[in-house]
Amino acid sequence: MGCSFSKQRQRLIGHHKQEEDPAAVLAAQTCFDLCDIEALYELFKKLSSSIVDDGLISKEEFQLGLFGNSKKRNLFADRIFDLFDSGKDGVIEFGEFVRGLSVFHPAALQPQKAAFAFRLHDIRQSGFIERDEVREMIVALLSESQLVFSDDIIQLIIDKAFQEADLKGDGKIDPDEWQQFVARNPSLLRNMTIPHLKDLNKEFRNFESSSDFIEDDIRNL
Repeated sequence: MGCSFSKQRQRLIGHHKQEEDPAAVLAAQTCFDLCDIEALYELFKKLSSSIVDDGLISKEEFQLGLFGNSKKRNLFADRIFDLFDSGKDGVIEFGEFVRGLSVFHPAALQPQKAAFAFRLHDIRQSGFIERDEVREMIVALLSESQLVFSDDIIQLIIDKAFQEADLKGDGKIDPDEWQQFVARNPSLLRNMTIPHLKDLNKEFRNFESSSDFIEDDIRNL
């Protein structure tokens, strides 16, 4: 059975040319097919109406839906939200949601996943990953995992990473160095794949279950 979008859904996705099918445009730009996009629309509706039903995902709704808390600051939630929000207007539209999730699809290429992971770690948006940003990420990860490492252990982790990744020895990691680092250490991207995104067509008939699986996978990034 084919998948189609109502006019209401097409308005939510948004498109500029009258003759364009907005769902087809998203399918062409991402790893998802039309049925996948319909399933993602249902997940988007659930998230975007959790606090205010306005067809947009706010940062509070993103954190509430995917991380279980709309108030507690979560560095990873903040960074992922900011990267999904390509328009930089403080909300995630449906097209941004689909394009952002596409990076986590099992079929997305490793360089694409690595580029997203680089931007995730480039907290200051300087075009480089620096030591203080790595430290901030490690501390946030430990806090979320309720683990405690000494400052000496954290420093050893940072030193080891920069010893291997900072090929120029300038105290920062540029995108090319990062791509090479990830190529040598592919396990760094293990959390950049959400397995259930591959099965949206199969699981669409049991949407609540597949939706929960996707939310759990994103929480575990």
